[in-house]
Amino acid sequence: MGFFKEFKEFAMKGNVMDLAVGVIIGAAFGKIVTALVDDILMPVIGLMGDGSKFNDKFVVLKASKEGVSEFKSLAEAKAAGANVLAYGDFIQTIVDFLIVAFCIFIVIKLMNSLKKKEAAAPAAPAAPSPTEQLLAEIRDELKKK
Repeated sequence: MGFFKEFKEFAMKGNVMDLAVGVIIGAAFGKIVTALVDDILMPVIGLMGDGSKFNDKFVVLKASKEGVSEFKSLAEAKAAGANVLAYGDFIQTIVDFLIVAFCIFIVIKLMNSLKKKEAAAPAAPAAPSPTEQLLAEIRDELKKK
């Protein structure tokens, strides 16, 4: 029974719960950034080029079984059985990573600046304890005599 008790104590520690919350928020944040990249940024970047998506960029390494080596899309080439180097997916993944990394950098930078502001504001001194107040009164009475 000791093993389960230790596991329960471990699982209920604050750090584990914070980690769980972080993972959940990170997954949601990842979806937001993926939508930003796929639906907003990449169409604009694609227009700067030839208008096609990065995901459709590929090079045929080996023609299909029928000998066809020119395809309109990556899906068509894969369906025909051609051996392709899909470099567009790699470029897309790099762009996604850079944008996610930049967004995380901005969020962490904002959080750090908020922490600095909280730390910079000095806390009000704590009120003296009853013992300290009593000692101060005794000191003041002794000074009078």
